[in-house]
Amino acid sequence: MSVRLFLIAGEPSGDRLGAALMAGLKALQPDTEFHGIGGPLMQAEGLQTVFPMEELSVIGLAEILPRLRGLLKRVSETADRVVAMRSDALITIDIPEFSLRVAAKVKARAKAVRTIHYVAPTVWAWRGGRAQKMAKSIDHVLALFPFEPRLMEAAGMTCDFVGHPVATEPLASEAEARTFRADRGIASDAPLVLVLPGSRRGEVTRLSPVFGAALRHVQDTHPQVRMVVPTVPAVAGLLAEKVADWPDAPVILDPTAMTPEAYQAEKRAAFMAADVALAASGTVSLELAAAATPMVIAYDMSWLSKQVIRAMLKVDTVTLVNLVSGTRTVPEFLAEKCLPEPIAGALSTLLEDEDARAAQQAAATRSMQLLGRGGEAPGLRAARSVLRVI
Repeated sequence: MSVRLFLIAGEPSGDRLGAALMAGLKALQPDTEFHGIGGPLMQAEGLQTVFPMEELSVIGLAEILPRLRGLLKRVSETADRVVAMRSDALITIDIPEFSLRVAAKVKARAKAVRTIHYVAPTVWAWRGGRAQKMAKSIDHVLALFPFEPRLMEAAGMTCDFVGHPVATEPLASEAEARTFRADRGIASDAPLVLVLPGSRRGEVTRLSPVFGAALRHVQDTHPQVRMVVPTVPAVAGLLAEKVADWPDAPVILDPTAMTPEAYQAEKRAAFMAADVALAASGTVSLELAAAATPMVIAYDMSWLSKQVIRAMLKVDTVTLVNLVSGTRTVPEFLAEKCLPEPIAGALSTLLEDEDARAAQQAAATRSMQLLGRGGEAPGLRAARSVLRVI
């Protein structure tokens, strides 16, 4: 029996989830048809994207409002396409501001289409009512974290914990890490900082000056420090501009000059080669944990977004490694605390303090165990869940 699916992803983390899910579905149901919106990894698995995924890569009220009319037009166009092609299921991957609007329109017109949302809303962190609202248009949820199914089921949806792909993705070897350093002229004993200022234009614009200033402070006390900055296609050009005045001419890993497979290999080697990382808050903290790379997390946003989130936040940390492991070993500097001097101090501590690095690495190991390391690939588990629901 052929299965026809429409998938929607709007940012690199969703593209990875979607690609892993598609690979799992092809293994279990080889004649599955894939339509929708996705990035290079999903396209490599056979998706013909309706429009560029980067159109959906916005975050925060201040960033969304100026583009709201265009996004709402895309919502209607996408829902029309899902209904017209008589999809067996609509699978929305994160980006709830867009994807749940599409799901609501589809359900209103074609109740037989199963609606599946991949990545449960973070109701344990803020805006607990989102799950009940989502249940009006979503039938089933694929959860990344083991504590989420009971929350989704209480709201009226079915839900399976499928694990997080980051826990089972391949890692670079130490030999590959050494080669990465050697190919870029980075001495084996030079402190190497991996810098990840986000995958959206707003994040890169807001965080790059702060990160650059923090790194200048670090270089004052660690003159041999080197920097590597992985990026994504949507912000590669912007990031190159923003890091031009950073110290020591950082190495930029630009995916636009490589195949997706080559870029992922280079990125994995960089994660393994780094001594510490400075990263924007988000899924990347789990990627760093998978490679056991100690990290400092920093993030800032628009004034309006800060006021809304501050009023609704229910947890004392937003770093996923801290939340999953139940520790608070990863230092984070958010909103008004996202300042160069304290960020630099935390990075210097990690470079100098072996115990601090070891504590983070223990929390990282625990996080990966809880997210499925050693078990069946999450993409395959997610595929089984989708086929069962259909």
